[in-house]
Formats: sequence, structure tokens, C-alpha cells
Amino acid sequence: MRISAASDASLIDAIAGATVARFLADWRATAGQTPSAEAPVGVAVSGGTDSLALLLLARAAFPGAVVAATVDHGLRAESADEAAFVGMLCTRIGVPHAVLPPRPDMLAGGNLQDRARAMRYRCLADWATAAGAPWVAVAHQQDDLAETFLLRARRGAGLGGLAAMLPRRRLRTGAPTLLVRPLLGWSRAELAALVDAAGIQPVDDPSNRHPRFDRSRVRRLLAETPELPPSRLALAAANLRDAAAALDWVIDREWLARAEIQGSKVALDLAELPGELRRRLVVRALKTVADAPPPRGSGLDRLIAAVDAGKVATLAGVVVRPGPRWRFAPAPPHRSP
Repeated sequence: MRISAASDASLIDAIAGATVARFLADWRATAGQTPSAEAPVGVAVSGGTDSLALLLLARAAFPGAVVAATVDHGLRAESADEAAFVGMLCTRIGVPHAVLPPRPDMLAGGNLQDRARAMRYRCLADWATAAGAPWVAVAHQQDDLAETFLLRARRGAGLGGLAAMLPRRRLRTGAPTLLVRPLLGWSRAELAALVDAAGIQPVDDPSNRHPRFDRSRVRRLLAETPELPPSRLALAAANLRDAAAALDWVIDREWLARAEIQGSKVALDLAELPGELRRRLVVRALKTVADAPPPRGSGLDRLIAAVDAGKVATLAGVVVRPGPRWRFAPAPPHRSP
């Protein structure tokens, strides 16, 4: 990783005006508003190619309205040096930068990559709130969409799993900060060319190529298979995202017509509905009663099959009873022996 000896201004000048205009259009379509000094965009920068390209584009598009942060997960010996490298680049282009230290307690147990992702977003949410940034921009791009699509298709995912990640969402439930992804229409190669033109050698994380990781193997498959163009796979994922949004609209309407809520209980009419709509309404009923994301997949399928067969079933702390209207209620607490 290195930065060219060119002047600080030339690092930004290397980005063509048409490229900045394209980024601005994508930003407005994603975020809706333009950042300002009082309400800056927070950019998450790991030092890799994609996040460096996002940093340069944001700095060129919104001078004086960008702040940046690097989350040091503490999982690799090089992470502190990589964070320092990002800080040096930010200093040269006039972007305030913070290094967010690891939270080891949040990395214990479970899938390490999932834990690290959750820790990263928690750290970024706290930092953005303190910095007064309404948005945290991350550098997910077109190739990421294609890789995720294939990974989930291989696991037999349904519509929700295959749908492309949202261009924007709340960074944390109940918090105002938005997580935005303005680069979903950009390819990895385009972003790499932009960073190269600025004379910057990005951080190289060897885990991105290690064959023990599913995503690394899928990335190699895409690179070696012209019949699987990432742009078309990303388009398929985006189309499925639109279909999922349409289903959500239908579910909102059917919930109002078919659900009766009485305190902590729900009565739900599922008659004459397609299977996918029944599943989604059952998920909403479970979440309404338990006030927590319910299990999906095989556990949900077993619950529906049992109640269809006229049996009482329990899942995620909710007991479900059959009838013309399925009745959902909190499961009674377990008694001590």
C-alpha cells in the first residue's frame, strides 16, 4: 500500500468530471439529499480498492462535507498499519479521519465474519451519531451483488435471499443514520482503475483470495467464467429486489385485512392464499407477538405444516393454534422441575 508522490490536489484531480457527475447522480438516487459541512457523509474506508474509490469520489463530489472512519477489527497483525495508511491519505485530501478500535466482546462466539460485520456496523453507527453524519456510505459494488447472488442461490435461498442488497437502509433499528450504497452500479474494475489513476496502491487483504472462504471461490469462478457476467447477475438480483418490494406491499395490505391484534395476541386469516404469502404473514404474526425476528427456513416450514395438520405448535416463544383463524400468543414459561 502506498500513495504517489503527486500533489495532494492531483489525487482528486485524477477523477474525471464525467465520473464525478455519474457518482453525483447515483448518490442523489440513493440518498436523496446532498451532504453539507453541517450534515456530512461518513465514509467507511478499509483501505481496500473499493472503499478508497468511494472516498475519492465522495471527496471530489462533496468537498468539505466528508468524514471518514476505519474500523480496526484487531483480527490481523496488519490492521493498525492499514488504518494509519487510510489516515495519511485522508490528511492529504483534507478529510477528517477516525480509527474505531475493536470491541473484542462483540467478536466472541458464532461465525467470526458475521460477528465482525455486526461489530463494524455498530462502531460506525456510534461514530456517525457523534460526528453528526446522517449517512454512512459503504463501497458495496456490482461484483459484490453477483457474488452474493451465486452464494445464496447455491444454498437454495428464496426470493428474499436472492434479492439484491438495498441501496439504503437504517444502519441501526430506531436510529436516524442511513447506511447507503451509492456504488451498486459500478464494477470492481472501474473502481480499481480510478484508484490506480490517482496513484494509490490499496491495501491487499490475502483473505479475499483464500480458497477456504466461499466468497473467494465464487469470486474466482466469476473471473474465470465469461458465461456468468457479474453485470447480468447483479441485474437479476436487482429485479428480484423489486419483486420482493412488491410482495412486501401486498403483505402490508393483506395484514390490515386479515390480522386482528388483541394485546399480545394475533388472530390471522390465511384462507385461500398462496404459500409464499402465508409464510410471510406467519412471520409477521410471530414477530408481532414475540417482538423479535422469528426463525425462518425449516423451523418455519415445520410450524406451518403442523398447524395445517390441525396441531398446536410452538416456535420462537410463540404458541400457534389452528382454526379458521390461526391464533398466535406468547408461549407459557417453562416450569422448573
